[in-house]
Amino acid sequence: MRHKRYVKKLGVKTAHRHAMLANMATSLISVGKIQTTTARAKVLQSKVERIITLAKRGDLHARRQVISALRDGDVVRKLFSELVPEFKDMKGGYTRRAMLGRRLGDGASLSVVELNIEKKVVAEPKKKGKGETEAKAEPEAKKEKKAKPEKKPKAEKKAKPEKSEKAGKKGKKAATASK
Repeated sequence: MRHKRYVKKLGVKTAHRHAMLANMATSLISVGKIQTTTARAKVLQSKVERIITLAKRGDLHARRQVISALRDGDVVRKLFSELVPEFKDMKGGYTRRAMLGRRLGDGASLSVVELNIEKKVVAEPKKKGKGETEAKAEPEAKKEKKAKPEKKPKAEKKAKPEKSEKAGKKGKKAATASK
């Protein structure tokens, strides 16, 4: 008898499920956002929440447990050095899940799982036009000093007088006759 033993099996064997969830958790922590089916997203969300809670503890045993769950040293380093300080004040809710709709092939319900961290907005460098190089590009201070010439407003077009109904009928007859 099961007696309250409950595991979402996700339609795969145990070893496959553990490997799949470890790979998905690694991808989520390294990239920050993944798209998957809703059933897998729910299981993944609980697994990643537990991993981040372990990482917040920060001791050696917790680090070893996270390594066994994620199986990638670079991602573990990123988790402990970059992400744990972001989640320092939070007591849970490290991830969020949003529904996307249905997959076209089989109609499976899709979701996005992402880490619940504040995105730091960094100004992207402006793209340079043809032929410009960094040496030729002017500094920002010089650009601000130059005054751009004001453009002349375009003259407004005069409204055309409305045609009478008789003139419209003559035009239709002439158009049909020419065909």
